[in-house]
Amino acid sequence: MRYHKEGHRPLIFTGVIMLLILAAVQNGLPALTLPVLVLCLGLYLFMLNFFRHPERPIPQLDEQILYAPADGKVLVIEETEESEYYQEKRIQVSIFMSPLNVHVNRYPTSGAIEYSAYHPGKFLLAWDPKSSQDNERTTVVIQNKWGSVLVRQIAGYVARRIVCYAETGMDVQQGDELGFIKFGSRVDLFLPLNAKIEAALNDVVVGNQTVIARF
Repeated sequence: MRYHKEGHRPLIFTGVIMLLILAAVQNGLPALTLPVLVLCLGLYLFMLNFFRHPERPIPQLDEQILYAPADGKVLVIEETEESEYYQEKRIQVSIFMSPLNVHVNRYPTSGAIEYSAYHPGKFLLAWDPKSSQDNERTTVVIQNKWGSVLVRQIAGYVARRIVCYAETGMDVQQGDELGFIKFGSRVDLFLPLNAKIEAALNDVVVGNQTVIARF
């Protein structure tokens, strides 16, 4: 199993701290060594699971197809006003990532990055409708010959660290890494009103595998 580069430092740091704690417990309260060991192993296994980075080849490279940018559950499919970039109505599709999901975020289509911005903000629960506008977030707009899609990474109550690799002017490939959100949150897509939506509410989707929509 591969582990994401964003997890290398946290995994090493956490491992060292756990070893120090175990050494201190062994010297001071040896009767608690086994329970503390079990607790540390459980936490470390959770972190290994969180930072896993499975291979996810695109089934079919096609700029007209919009694949899921993240693993998770579809919470929202609705027509809404997108006020940061488009200033017009778009179809919003929101995917909630639990702490157990893979947290690599990927480009749903190929194209040129027309816009990339980071916004500090609050840490409302990820399923709160206000989180799309009020929470810490990044916004990335990808343009190709078929149309334009906005991808928004949103930090939640637990997730407080967004990593985004997109920069304005970059040409990106469908399925490549857009970024990473640490410890659960959501990703929103804002699509043209004439997009053909293929996902449904409460669908469990897989990044780079599930077709969300088509231009």
